[in-house]
Amino acid sequence: MGPAMSRPLPIVHGREEVDVGAYRLERVDLEFSNGERRRFERLKSKGHGAVMIAALPDPETVLLVREYGTGTHRYELGLPKGKIDAGETWEQAAGREMREEIGHGAHRLTRLRALSLAPTYMSHEIQLVVAEDLFPDRLPGDEPEPLEVLPWRLDRLHELMLREEFSEGRSIAALFLVREWLARGRPRP
Repeated sequence: MGPAMSRPLPIVHGREEVDVGAYRLERVDLEFSNGERRRFERLKSKGHGAVMIAALPDPETVLLVREYGTGTHRYELGLPKGKIDAGETWEQAAGREMREEIGHGAHRLTRLRALSLAPTYMSHEIQLVVAEDLFPDRLPGDEPEPLEVLPWRLDRLHELMLREEFSEGRSIAALFLVREWLARGRPRP
């Protein structure tokens, strides 16, 4: 693999934003280094970011949740996740979301990296957090119904990937990242 290309970032000639529910639609007028001008649209989150948690009750197992997905109109398996509230750090948000969604806290939280869903048209990023040394602790959440918690062995990820109900790209990528991180002896991110 060769070195990354080095290009100047496009020049921003103008921005315009429109509120659309939980997001803002931003129209950006850009000029690229070759003189081409284009207008792009992207969704911008109104919030403070989000967290996705790989909660490990042991080094071989991750806790998944099954919850209703409005976008697919079916119940989906995925990692616990949620918004970072105003004034919260990623650690505080991860701890709160774990307590609300899986009924556990963690003595050790490690931020692996940020993941984006569609960087060409969304500015939203989610922080991937590994939670270890879990303990039971439940907070009431904002979900309309209790979430089912499903332990899944990391050595069975190949089976999980083939399940129709496990379709979220961020959860899929996150579990492979976590498995690699564990296999390499938990290097510092």
